Amino acid sequence: MKYSIHRITDGEDELILNYRELTPEVERILQFMNRGQTRLPGRVDGETVLFAPEEVLYIETVDDKTFAYTKEKVIRLDMTLSGVEERLKDISFFRCSKSMIVNIDKVERLKSLPSNRIDAMMQNGEHIVISRTYASEFRRLLRSWESCERRREHE
Repeated sequence: MKYSIHRITDGEDELILNYRELTPEVERILQFMNRGQTRLPGRVDGETVLFAPEEVLYIETVDDKTFAYTKEKVIRLDMTLSGVEERLKDISFFRCSKSMIVNIDKVERLKSLPSNRIDAMMQNGEHIVISRTYASEFRRLLRSWESCERRREHE
């Protein structure tokens, strides 16, 4: 894939993406372009806050309450996990278990576990287990990203 970058001195910043086919690589670029436009509301210490999804390491439901975890804080969300998943479907979030969504961009290392599960170590050192129900889909996703990277290296 070729790309051009031009610095402008006035006017509005603009990203233009021309593509022939919607490949996984193009989808990732679209996800990146849409990131800055999504903000989620939540509550921290009784105050309402707006935060960017890319700050989030993972989102979890505990006792029918949904929480987003960043490196610095825990944010209570007034949405169900399914609602959050739908809202973040075009960003780098992946349902890794019945009660958790993980931000793939915040995964530092992966390790295979028995029973077809995956241990994902997050950037803050926490370990998230990707359940066997979702592990094969996660591996497929990683393979598609790897093939995009290899294609980009050969261009």
